[in-house]
Amino acid sequence: MNHALRRAMAAAKMTERQLAEHCGVDAKTVGRWITEPHRVPHARHRWAVCEALGEEGNMWPNAVSAALATGPDREIVQVFPYRSAAPASLWRSLVTKAQRELVFAGYTNYFLWLEQANLGSALRRKAQSGCRIRFLVGDPESPVTAAREAEEGVPLTVSTRIAVTLSELEKLRDVTGIEGRFETGHVNLSVFRFDDEMIVTPILARKIGHDSPMMHLRRRQADGMFDRFAAHVEELWGRGRDIREVSGDGQA
Repeated sequence: MNHALRRAMAAAKMTERQLAEHCGVDAKTVGRWITEPHRVPHARHRWAVCEALGEEGNMWPNAVSAALATGPDREIVQVFPYRSAAPASLWRSLVTKAQRELVFAGYTNYFLWLEQANLGSALRRKAQSGCRIRFLVGDPESPVTAAREAEEGVPLTVSTRIAVTLSELEKLRDVTGIEGRFETGHVNLSVFRFDDEMIVTPILARKIGHDSPMMHLRRRQADGMFDRFAAHVEELWGRGRDIREVSGDGQA
């Protein structure tokens, strides 16, 4: 019997059917999660369970022990073959938990506004509580952007997706602590930082962001994978151009 899951459901006053509906599975599947403790749900379902029950701990110890690492790879929390395979709740949880620093260094960052409801309001609250928030986006007028658009060959172009992010950031211009800069050096690598956790997505040839592999990292050591990706972003940020310089009147 998975007693941890059973206790969490009882504390949340949630039935097997209710939990099943939240996770998008059959009620019998939830029943097996309870009665067969060695059955480990898919990662997206484990995240959905934690979100539904308000439970931060892992209710499947076998999944934790299997993921334990002792070398440099201990900074790797989880990997996904496609960014779209990661649950939206993972991104929401990382944004919610961050207290000091949020960095969104995706070339367009478009999907964030599309998939995260009320992201602008959440960022406004974070900034007002003292969290530093930075967006590093590609320059829509750059030849690098044009080349990437030609390679992708999709109707929703890179520059159009960048324009969505610029429009959303314009709504937050009055908020101290939210910054944005243009840089093209990350066209093939997206890095998103949430205090000491990070999402890294290497962009593959002819693939758009949601088709690319994704790593969830957590800082465990000095000069490890986390620190090296963080240093990469800081280098790009340091040579970036403020998005408010995009037009002569200072409008982003």
